[in-house]
Amino acid sequence: MKLHSVRFALPSFRRSLIGAAVLAFCSGQALAVAPFTVKDIRVEGIQRTEAGTVFSYLPVRVGETFSDEKSVAAIKALYATGFFKDVRLEVDGDVLVVLVEERPAIAAVEFTGTKEFEKDVLVKALKEIGVGEAKIFDKASVDRAEQELKRQYLSHGLYGVKITTTVTPIERNRVNVVFAVDEGEVARIKQISIVGNKAFSDKELREQIALNTGGWFSWYTKADQYSKTKLTGDIESLKSFYLDRGYIEMQVDSTQVSITPDKKDIYLTINITEGEKYKIAGTKFEGEMFGREEELKALNLLHDGDIYSGARLTATNKRIQDRLATFGYAFANVNANPEINREKHEVSFTFFVDPGKRVYVRHMNIAGNTTTRDEVIRREFRQFESSWYDSNKIKLSRDRVDRLGYFKDVTIDTPEAQGTTDQVDVNMTVVEKPTGNFLIGGAFSQSEKFTLSASISQANFAGSGNTVGIELNTSHYSRTIAFSQTNPYFTDDGISRSFEVYLRTTEPPALNIGSYKIKQTGGRMSFGVPFSEVDTVFFGAGVERSQIETDSTSPLRFRQYVIDNGGPSSGIGSATTNSIPLTAAWQRDSRDSAMTPSIGRYQRVNLEADLIGDQKYFRAIYEHQYFRPLFSKVTLALKGELDYGHGIGNHVYPVFKNFYGGGIGSVRGYLSSSLGAVEPSTNDALGGASRLIGNAELQMPFPGSGNDRSLRWFGFLDGGQVYQEGEKMRISQLRYSAGLGISWISPVGPLKLSYAKPLNAKPTDRLERFQFQMGTGF
Repeated sequence: MKLHSVRFALPSFRRSLIGAAVLAFCSGQALAVAPFTVKDIRVEGIQRTEAGTVFSYLPVRVGETFSDEKSVAAIKALYATGFFKDVRLEVDGDVLVVLVEERPAIAAVEFTGTKEFEKDVLVKALKEIGVGEAKIFDKASVDRAEQELKRQYLSHGLYGVKITTTVTPIERNRVNVVFAVDEGEVARIKQISIVGNKAFSDKELREQIALNTGGWFSWYTKADQYSKTKLTGDIESLKSFYLDRGYIEMQVDSTQVSITPDKKDIYLTINITEGEKYKIAGTKFEGEMFGREEELKALNLLHDGDIYSGARLTATNKRIQDRLATFGYAFANVNANPEINREKHEVSFTFFVDPGKRVYVRHMNIAGNTTTRDEVIRREFRQFESSWYDSNKIKLSRDRVDRLGYFKDVTIDTPEAQGTTDQVDVNMTVVEKPTGNFLIGGAFSQSEKFTLSASISQANFAGSGNTVGIELNTSHYSRTIAFSQTNPYFTDDGISRSFEVYLRTTEPPALNIGSYKIKQTGGRMSFGVPFSEVDTVFFGAGVERSQIETDSTSPLRFRQYVIDNGGPSSGIGSATTNSIPLTAAWQRDSRDSAMTPSIGRYQRVNLEADLIGDQKYFRAIYEHQYFRPLFSKVTLALKGELDYGHGIGNHVYPVFKNFYGGGIGSVRGYLSSSLGAVEPSTNDALGGASRLIGNAELQMPFPGSGNDRSLRWFGFLDGGQVYQEGEKMRISQLRYSAGLGISWISPVGPLKLSYAKPLNAKPTDRLERFQFQMGTGF
């Protein structure tokens, strides 16, 4: 029997040496220790280990009989703890003496020279493999840790890394472990060669892979640094590229990675066999389809005579599975069996449909909501417990929860319920984000210098789903104090209620020559009634008191407004009016996310009219947003807005209800609220009674961020103009701009930065190329 490196002492002044007895016992000799009753147990040699820990591993207690078998078991048990490098048992009279020599413990693990990795990350990683503070020192574990460090550096392209490990003994049988790292220089890909391609050029194929020889963003993306994981992904990308173009038998035969002796340059070679291009010769369906064969065939994207596409094949399988899942067959399986005719370069497919068992939902579970109440999430569910599984309803439930805007991420999985064959659980996991935001917006221009607006809002107050907001605007020409509250489930049926009270003071920008002041005090309340999963109608009413103050420099239309509403005949002074606006609106929202949509539409029509107050007017607003993925990581976002206002009867449209254009949210590159007619004598912007705005964006993940949609960059084209009451909207008068920007869902709210170049600005237009805003989506 092997007892590791057990060291047994020779007989000395002790009465008997149990170690010798154990040795004899293990070797089959006659030497043995006569059993005796243990009167006491004494442990010697421990420095850090508690004596009780040693006692707990011994197979004998005081008062029990000690024998050769128990001595062997005791030594094996103590060695198995890993705490000791030497164990001896001796007998002193009727006392069992346990002599141990402890292994040293690690007091601290230090790193020097590490730049590529955070030290805290390294400390945590090494602790998981047994090298960390308070762990027992083991040379083999330290060697493994050193090799793991090297492996991590190699995966980051640092092939010249050198690691020196120093173990320093300190007091109380402890050691300090120091890993001194010389990272060296990063090895970068010098050349990527693709061998065997005939149908596509090297350039076309290199565009399909993530690894490259370096570019403008290589410092950020590290795409010129080789890693096995990246290469594996690139090989799959190449295969997909060929499969989507008919090359069903394309193979990647081998890859070679070589590095120069100085470990600075890497040469990568990918050997491929393209095979021939194949067309679709036919498709047929077999299996259980419940009389829906024609319906399922209509989902087929592979048509006779088309070039074979692996992506379309995968999409066809998924469409059929998804359709079967809408009426309970959650685990439907669709396999496409190819039949290849190499002579004609054709391939036909037989789709075998196996719906499996029809299942229903046992439990709808929610996890991850530390603040938001369960009921706030559950009331968005459209899939219910104890009903048949419906994939469309489950997706709709996920989208509705995501559109709440309370969560960074919303995921759903549907595992089989344990112990059953026809039930599943629907598990929704959410990742909450801060919903109490301090939102800020502003811009810089030569004329206005720096302007600032801010608001404080709690979109999910106390986890109730209610929104409470306070708006403060401190720009040079507008000051606002407003309080609002929205309860999206004022009734159990999903009728919402919103109200707002506000005090707004508006003055012209500092660049304007004319001056005036508009003070508005009021409040409004509205109710929203959903009549479909994506449609809601709103009805509301409000009360508003408006006061306009003018002086001799005020624009003529403001002075005329004072005259028309009981002010001095000169138009210099003030006038006050009271309005009772009634509102009606319709909204349709089918976007997959409120914050970072990638597909779907958002439409809203809003009508406001004052029929019984001092002001008789109406204003209508129509907004349409459209999102569509163009490629795997590129989203086309379109937005259009058409606004129109007019006085009723002989009344003039109120100037304080004017629309304005220019800046983020309308036409970037032009000073905020500067578009439209101007006062002839002062060139001051006046706004207008109607407005036309159009925006187009191509949104892409920021380089190096993968598919993370919280950080994106975008290119845009804007167009828009503001028109006076009764003026015909002319497309020729639109102002256009184009530029680039970055959007980021930051911890304090959405942030947008943009740099725009006006495309057809007139000499009298006021420009502002750089603008930013926090707190608004697209």
